[in-house]
Amino acid sequence: MPWNKNNYPPSFKNLEPEVKEKAIEIANALRREGYEESRAISIAMTKARESVHDSQQPRPTYEVRYHNDDWVFQKEKGEKAIYVEDKKQDLLEKAKPYVNEQNGILKIYYENNTLENTLYE
Repeated sequence: MPWNKNNYPPSFKNLEPEVKEKAIEIANALRREGYEESRAISIAMTKARESVHDSQQPRPTYEVRYHNDDWVFQKEKGEKAIYVEDKKQDLLEKAKPYVNEQNGILKIYYENNTLENTLYE
């Protein structure tokens, strides 16, 4: 069953409306071409962002890092925290929608300050 504005993958939930609409369109086309659902969703999100936003404009990068016994979410090279939480998972629940709204990139670090994952590239 094709996706639409009312029925779409959960990962599209926090996308900007125009990006979400484009992602639905792309994902449906990829599924018709035989792509697996998870792969179609991933590709659609990336291509929709590229299509809607000027790819020449740099996207903001945000970080989730452990600092002074707390998990901190801030803009890369920023000095002021946007969110602070005791638990990493609690912070990620706030950070992910925020980064999606900003069409940003999210870098997630381990407690030892090494890169764990990069989302929304």
